[in-house]
Amino acid sequence: MQFNAIKILLAATVSLFSVTAMAQDAEEETTNGWTGKGEFGFVNTTGNTESQAMNFNLEFIRESELWRHRFTANALMTSEDGNKDNERYQLEAQSDRKLTEVSYLFGAFRWDSDKFGAYDPQMTLTAGYGRELINTDNHHLKAEIGAGYRKLEERESGATTDEMIARFLVDDVWKITDTTEWGNRLLVETGSENTFTQFNTGLSVAMNAKFAVKVGFEVRNNTKVPPGDSEKTDTKTTVNLVYNF
Repeated sequence: MQFNAIKILLAATVSLFSVTAMAQDAEEETTNGWTGKGEFGFVNTTGNTESQAMNFNLEFIRESELWRHRFTANALMTSEDGNKDNERYQLEAQSDRKLTEVSYLFGAFRWDSDKFGAYDPQMTLTAGYGRELINTDNHHLKAEIGAGYRKLEERESGATTDEMIARFLVDDVWKITDTTEWGNRLLVETGSENTFTQFNTGLSVAMNAKFAVKVGFEVRNNTKVPPGDSEKTDTKTTVNLVYNF
């Protein structure tokens, strides 16, 4: 079956990236070790309405002369009057093999679980080419294009869909002042059955070298959802405490 061959090919590509990265990192001097940040936000209300909302984000990055590895995880949980009405988890892992100072090849995996959405889970495995369009002390802009495989499982019926997809990403980080940073990230994964789009924007203000406050907004959209009460578009607004490490 062609999708089995596709999955094997993509899995081999990512495995090759990982194995080569470990071998290369053992030989070369690391220019930067592990860096990362954690974000956490919590809201609790009582009285006429009792509600809770919790969200967190984690990001780890490691760079060496030839490689960059990025791992992210985030979760969102909300409830009202004791009834959970939102539960979502997302994991991403990506390895970049640098070709020049501005270009690289990448292999990426994304897993998305939305307990109240149309699909639970969505899984994608992609590979492609990326390029730094702007890389200065205050402004970093990069774009990626690639292709791969996606598996969707409908939450209500359990029906699954396998398809080839194209992947596009634009990531922009602008340091407005010494303490203020504005970031925007647009991810599009499109196939014949569905197009998934996720846009994140956030403004963070540093309190010191380790802590910052961040206001963020996220929009997620699936162009096709199963019949029922699932919405095509979800939004999320957050105010988080950020810890850099």
